[in-house]
Amino acid sequence: MTSASNKQAIIRTERGLTIAGTRITLYDVMDYVISQYPPKFIQGLFELTEEQLEAALAYIEANRSEVEAEYQQVIRETEELRQYYEEENRERITRISASLPPPGLEAAWEKLQASKARHLLQS
Repeated sequence: MTSASNKQAIIRTERGLTIAGTRITLYDVMDYVISQYPPKFIQGLFELTEEQLEAALAYIEANRSEVEAEYQQVIRETEELRQYYEEENRERITRISASLPPPGLEAAWEKLQASKARHLLQS
């Protein structure tokens, strides 16, 4: 695949660098590239054709510094949004967690609370 066809396979949308014909950004793929997942896993995870995955990986490799810089910006913005919504919803989450279970779901509620407690102990 030539560099020109790689550029046609990777387009810039309002979401950033995207694999043409999909809603999958290169930043989605970068999460797995950085974690060194095998290409076949990435292809199956995102339901990409072999050509789409090859184009994405080739574009990332050919434009590594640009893609990594944009990827880091996406990571920063995502963290800022997470913090914003966590703060905005802190009171609501506290109120919901203190509320009583809906009628008839007491057993399920207890199971959920026990699961949450186990999860906190494992963290």
